Amino acid sequence: MSTASQESTGESTATNMDLLRFATAGSVDDGKSTLIGRLLLDSKSIFSDQMEAVEATSASKGYDYTDLALLTDGLRSEREQGITIDVAYRYFATPQRKFIIADTPGHVQYTRNMVTGASTSDLGLVLVDARQGLTEQSRRHAVILSLLRVPHLVLAVNKMDLVDFDQATYQRIHDEFTQFATKLNIPDLEVIPISALQGDNVVNRSENMSWYSGPTLMHHLENVHVASDRDLIDARFPVQYVVRPKSDAHHDYRGFGGQVAGGVLKPGDEVVVLPSGMTSTIEGIDLFDKEVPEAFPPMSVTVRLTDDVDVSRGDMIARVNNAPKPSQDIDAMVCWMTTAPLKPRQKLAIKHTTRTGRALVKDIQYRLDVNTLHRDQETKELGVNEIGRVQLRTTVPLLADPYSKNRTTGSFILIDEATGVTVGAGMINSGT
Repeated sequence: MSTASQESTGESTATNMDLLRFATAGSVDDGKSTLIGRLLLDSKSIFSDQMEAVEATSASKGYDYTDLALLTDGLRSEREQGITIDVAYRYFATPQRKFIIADTPGHVQYTRNMVTGASTSDLGLVLVDARQGLTEQSRRHAVILSLLRVPHLVLAVNKMDLVDFDQATYQRIHDEFTQFATKLNIPDLEVIPISALQGDNVVNRSENMSWYSGPTLMHHLENVHVASDRDLIDARFPVQYVVRPKSDAHHDYRGFGGQVAGGVLKPGDEVVVLPSGMTSTIEGIDLFDKEVPEAFPPMSVTVRLTDDVDVSRGDMIARVNNAPKPSQDIDAMVCWMTTAPLKPRQKLAIKHTTRTGRALVKDIQYRLDVNTLHRDQETKELGVNEIGRVQLRTTVPLLADPYSKNRTTGSFILIDEATGVTVGAGMINSGT
């Protein structure tokens, strides 16, 4: 769209900007709050009165520098006081891209919260303290990001100013983590030396680390390519609701609303409605009050079909020759999120895309030690924050893909039927 047409329609360039979701992880005092504060400050996402308050507080504490961690420390104090232990979302933008930061807790007891924050992320940002090097938590965060198939990972070696910007220190951490990453499923890895406090290699290239020739953190975040991470081959459209306007002008309108989970849908495509198996053709695709020539993830649209076939919430529209195979036997990695353990023969509600049903736990094959990758096959249950391989039998067939192929159609949540609380999150290995 040209600039003139954008202005005439009232659209801004920012409206059409690419969006990057990334999750931050790190041990306590690795400098995560300071880094987020630096990104917000240098992207001009901080109001002047906020900055003045931070500067005043820093001065009152006797600091000879502006403590950017104070921009997010309210959240940290909440965590320490036990008020809320959750994922905090921060938003900012540059002229190149919009960003959503999922600031996840680092402690092992909050693994479930990290899973929640990272599950929708395009990139994982793991911080390590250059003085400490890799820790057990650093490795655990990398393992979880790998399990969640987060396609891009950045290891930010922070506090380089406290090791005199020593190249050997950075190289040692770089080599150790790169070697560890070969055991994981990490398709894209970048290791960047930074000082969040002083701003070295965060937005501006550091004059103190002339030996480093890679990108700054902001440059990498702005330019990492994420569009091809989504499955644009296998068309998947879980139906969320049936659109039947009551007005006289639209009395014969019938469409199916939802969010495209995979592939590209176009008018004229021959499709199948699952699980019924009825076939039809896409007559049109509507976005708000206008028709669009195609729909792709993660667009939310209304699809109209040429035939009056029976379609309801929980069904899926897919291509005739490329449809998921419905299955009631599910093999998945499950992160358990509640204090009462998951045990065989347990019955739970299951929600997969827009489809709901009930599930029976047939077997727990093993518990995965996310620190060592050891598989404990003797386990009889999964405790809170533990991850294991689980066999389920569902009352309704799930229209699923392997999680490695599609993170939307390959994931599900488990719900306690008595309380309605989400107690588990699953990543499907395959249907059997």
